[in-house]
Amino acid sequence: MIFHFLTIWDICLLLVRVSIIVVVVVHVLLTKRDVGASIGWIGVTVLMPLTGGVLYSMFGINRVHRRARRMAGQHPWRSRTTSSQWRREETGTFAPLASMAGKLTGRPLLGGNAVTPMHDGDSVYPRMLAAINNARHSVLMCSYIFRDDRIGRQFCDALIAAHKRGAQVRVLVDGVGSGYFNCGVGRILHHAGVPVGRFMHSMLPWRMPFINMRDHKKILVVDGLTGFMGGLNIGEENIAASRPRHPVSDTHFELNGPVVHQLSEAFARDWAFTCGEELTADIYFPRQDSHGPSLSRIVTAGPDMDLEKIEYTMLQAFTLAQRSIRIMTPYFLPDDRFLTALALASMRGIEVDIVVPWHSNHTLLDWARAANLPRFLDSGCRIWLARPPFNHSKLMVVDRHWSFVGSSNLDVRSLRLNFEINLEIYDDALATMIDGFIATHRHVRMTHHDLDRRSFPRKMRDAAARLLLPYL
Repeated sequence: MIFHFLTIWDICLLLVRVSIIVVVVVHVLLTKRDVGASIGWIGVTVLMPLTGGVLYSMFGINRVHRRARRMAGQHPWRSRTTSSQWRREETGTFAPLASMAGKLTGRPLLGGNAVTPMHDGDSVYPRMLAAINNARHSVLMCSYIFRDDRIGRQFCDALIAAHKRGAQVRVLVDGVGSGYFNCGVGRILHHAGVPVGRFMHSMLPWRMPFINMRDHKKILVVDGLTGFMGGLNIGEENIAASRPRHPVSDTHFELNGPVVHQLSEAFARDWAFTCGEELTADIYFPRQDSHGPSLSRIVTAGPDMDLEKIEYTMLQAFTLAQRSIRIMTPYFLPDDRFLTALALASMRGIEVDIVVPWHSNHTLLDWARAANLPRFLDSGCRIWLARPPFNHSKLMVVDRHWSFVGSSNLDVRSLRLNFEINLEIYDDALATMIDGFIATHRHVRMTHHDLDRRSFPRKMRDAAARLLLPYL
């Protein structure tokens, strides 16, 4: 009888709503791994079918993962990074970690590498610019932030000069980090004829779902033989000598040896994803020689085929720790899984030291961090504040043997949404050096008393900021 009172338009609208609900529920059940997110999407769609359906189609479907699956297996360069000549096996306590990371990433652990840590743009930029100026065959460069300032233009000049000398130059910048509405360096390089890509950039409304997925990697490979990676962006704020208003300290690494092939491969994958060009020539993957004692491997992560691989590698390392875990990160807002792993390590007697900046360059993140720290202190982890200038380094050392460095912060954005790149290194000497660097930044130890003496309004502010943790 109820249908007697409904018009044809009411019936059509009802059918549309029911169809949307069914489609969304089926897709969520088949594709979503996170139970909370699944329940949320289903709930929103059932309550508001039209609005929920539109929102889910825009933000709920991981089209990056789907595109990556279509591209999987199409990259002929991968075979160039797996030469049996340089494959090595880790022995001892960390052998299970090395085995797991190999299966997780599909990349072998390679010997014969030299990994050189460098600090701040004052010392790093001259090395990078010299490498580009001496390039003969190829330059591959990727940066999340590539500013159109004095330093950025120095790099543009060097890249343009290499291009004019006949070197194959490819530059990839993030579509948001290097300027969403105005990408100065992209314009300069494009006008000079240098191939440049803007990762996940589009002004089209139906491309807006990708705006939250950023390429946070920092990569430079010259002639396929010398590589640079780490946390350092390209901008004048990283030059202490120029006395910037908001100075940033950072740590970067120069790589020589077979692992540079894996660094080139990581760039080539992102370049193919963004620009559709396959970088397969020998100039990008030349023959490698031994340069040092480090066993190393590149680990990439992102919301494509590499989802959570950096976090899984960290978690496995925590479970194998026998003496110490040292962490230095600019933003410390990990999820409960990360918290649990560190807390359990601390409770079984492992020294866990976490060094964070006194103040970062994102106030909201500092507020959320303050509300998130008590649980780490409760488990016995030691939290240290590093005095200014703001240090942007991302460093991790376990038992002064295994190091994990690169672009990934310890927050949900880096571990879930960003495209990141880290390097794992099995080398006692290097690990001891990085461990010592972290120790020199343990300036002030944070205690429960420091957090408890916050005023009630500040506690409420920090707790409210923590609710935004998945989106910060």
